[in-house]
Amino acid sequence: MSERLDHVARIQQAWARERPDVDVRPQGVIGRLHRVADHLTEQLCVVYRRYGLGEGEFDVLATLRRAGEPFERAPGELAAFTMVTTGAMTKRIDRLERDGLVTRRPSTSDRRARVVALTDAGRELIDQAFSEHMRNERRLLDHLTPEEAAQLESLLTTWLACFETPRQTENRATRPSDMQ
Repeated sequence: MSERLDHVARIQQAWARERPDVDVRPQGVIGRLHRVADHLTEQLCVVYRRYGLGEGEFDVLATLRRAGEPFERAPGELAAFTMVTTGAMTKRIDRLERDGLVTRRPSTSDRRARVVALTDAGRELIDQAFSEHMRNERRLLDHLTPEEAAQLESLLTTWLACFETPRQTENRATRPSDMQ
């Protein structure tokens, strides 16, 4: 009985046929991870849309909410916490302010700076949206056993650290201070 091939396996088979000199095994992990990420993003955005939010707006509100009282941050901090440009952040903040979910005010520590804060309506909305978001993530993760989910989390944590942890010198023995 032949097993049903997923999209990535079909692509790998075609490449293996056309380029047998190239190891296509990495595509099995990277391709599937990319496709899973696309599916997850679509499923997560369903919840955001129920609250009239895009992924970016949800991210801004969530960042402000988890900042704790008084639920505010400078726009530059928001951009850094959400990994978007300050220009993109300005557009998100403009929309959220227009919808009455955040306010802007001058900073108390630097008159030239601005601070973005959740309004009561923004806090209520993100609290509701976040609760549903967590239920949705639970539903998505329930496709795996608890053991599989824990193993996947561990693997992804290790792999993500390779990209997000600042590397020290690649080879410590070649540093000038080690050569003296």
